[in-house]
Amino acid sequence: MLALCVCSFAVCAALALLCGCSPQSQSASTAASPSDAAASSESTAAAVNFEHSLDGYQPQKSEYTFYFNYKIVHPWWDAVALGMEDAAEQYRELGITVNYEYLAPKAVSADDQIAKIQSAAKQGFDVIGVDVADVSALTPVINALVAGGSKVMTFSSSDASREDGCQRLAYVGNTHNYQDGADLTEALCEKLGYAGKVAILVGSVGAPCHEDRARGAQDVLAKYPDMAVVEVAYDEDSVDNAHDLAQQFLRDHPDLDGIICCNMSNPVGAARAVVEAGMADQVTIVGMDHDKEALGYLRDGVIYALGVQDCYSIGFDTIQVAVKLADGVLPSDTTFPEKTEETTTIIYRDGASEMLKVLYGETG
Repeated sequence: MLALCVCSFAVCAALALLCGCSPQSQSASTAASPSDAAASSESTAAAVNFEHSLDGYQPQKSEYTFYFNYKIVHPWWDAVALGMEDAAEQYRELGITVNYEYLAPKAVSADDQIAKIQSAAKQGFDVIGVDVADVSALTPVINALVAGGSKVMTFSSSDASREDGCQRLAYVGNTHNYQDGADLTEALCEKLGYAGKVAILVGSVGAPCHEDRARGAQDVLAKYPDMAVVEVAYDEDSVDNAHDLAQQFLRDHPDLDGIICCNMSNPVGAARAVVEAGMADQVTIVGMDHDKEALGYLRDGVIYALGVQDCYSIGFDTIQVAVKLADGVLPSDTTFPEKTEETTTIIYRDGASEMLKVLYGETG
């Protein structure tokens, strides 16, 4: 197995501690009300599915070579890599070798991504997978590669869809980023009594998942006349940038009531800023994903809600789809979906400790 990825091995080891979550087939985001403890506990237990088996498809080759390019070196994609490695190991047990490269830059760059996948196309990989950094920049490049005979799929949380003119062959990941942003914002609005001033941290300009979540958030806020968006800023998926921007929000708007965070980095930066400012009781934060520090802030009441994506399943299913595409099997009603949908679960404070235990083995 060739698995070239820049991973946080502490995160990988911790995520591997517990593999006992029940399988699920949900395909949309789910949210339990913070007042419904039983539902919240059930949602937490099902948020990440570590128990996967190959779907029974019989590969046509004994060896495959894939190239996967994702947006940025970050623990979120380390969790995706764990699912990939699980699938590859299960194929290995069947006598099938899955070689893959799994690479990303240290800072989000559509230009870097374009150069990398164009280079990969010249090297003869069976399938190229892309976690799209910028739809407008990547779509014509992907289309040119497909026209030239490369098999290109998208994966993770950012698709360049056929509806937008992209000719990628299939997508595995979050198909409901807009709804995730809307669900988190509804939770925030309810907490604030549908009145207040909020700021939005988006992430990377042009990244479909970040932009869609921000759009979902803004559409919800527009429904409530007493909710106001005072500022929107992009942190380029950097905790440090998010921290600096959140500090600026608090300086410019001392009466700020909430911050909506659209990626995994910005809830951490926002939480650090409000704690340092002594405003944790004033500013309600909602955001995305399973960062350990963010889950700690959720447990401590600094963050109100987090939308946790099932990254492990994304990785596992990405490998299965890549094998089929490499064999020339395309999505259809009788093969596999063009879009393999994965789940997001909204976790509140009462589910934070369980999530820390499930993902990181933290029992304190």
